[in-house]
Amino acid sequence: MKAVWNGKTIAESDNTVFIEGNQYFPPESVDKTFLENSDLTTECHWKGTANYYNLVDGDIKADNAAWYYAEPKEGSEEKVGNTFKNYVAFYPQHVTVS
Repeated sequence: MKAVWNGKTIAESDNTVFIEGNQYFPPESVDKTFLENSDLTTECHWKGTANYYNLVDGDIKADNAAWYYAEPKEGSEEKVGNTFKNYVAFYPQHVTVS
């Protein structure tokens, strides 16, 4: 799987995890030079607290366009059948994942 934003590959991996329609990329497969921490957090009733990244490339920025779970809720990884701690997912309106 490959994630492309602003014409650039920002993540690529053969070991993504598919959860609720989104590909989650292992943290080591994401080019962190495009990521900027965001203060936004949201809650998922079964995955836990999602933390967000803004995507940044020079003067181009996509606020809160990526998210990850630093501490997934207990039992959520068993439900998915795989670890997804710190794996990064991207909103499709900003990033093309194929």
